Amino acid sequence: MNGKTSFLTRLGRALVFRLRLFQRGMTLGVRVIATNEHGHVLLVRHGYTPGWHLPGGGVDYGETMDEAGRRELEEETGYRVDGALLFRGICLNARHWKGDHVGVYVAPALTKEREVKPTFEIQQIGFYPLDALPAETTPATRARLNEWRDDAALDPYWSPPRSSG
Repeated sequence: MNGKTSFLTRLGRALVFRLRLFQRGMTLGVRVIATNEHGHVLLVRHGYTPGWHLPGGGVDYGETMDEAGRRELEEETGYRVDGALLFRGICLNARHWKGDHVGVYVAPALTKEREVKPTFEIQQIGFYPLDALPAETTPATRARLNEWRDDAALDPYWSPPRSSG
């Protein structure tokens, strides 16, 4: 898939995602904790929102969460999951939309399939040790990584809900 087609495909998915908010009031996405042979975690920096994040995105209609996690990881980073994706749980991301849910997976083994050039969507990717994450790593990303490192249960909220007062 060339860069223009890929961009248009992802733009179309983003528009469908927004439309679904009006239709159903609920969305489903995935994020993947992916590591390399050194135990460093793979993070992405987007062009449309600040900070470093776990790779991931929306689950398409007719697609399983596992399939979406594999697809999003490969599209955003050029890495393919080897073997099983391990399911950690689902969080409610009520900070931005009260109907947004995020499935969290772990990819313990990866294979580099292709180089990914910076785009508006993904400006940078990199592997980082847990004790040396970029300063701009989002609080929610840090929380999921800490839970994974400590083999702790996921917080049911991706980010703390905004206070109503």
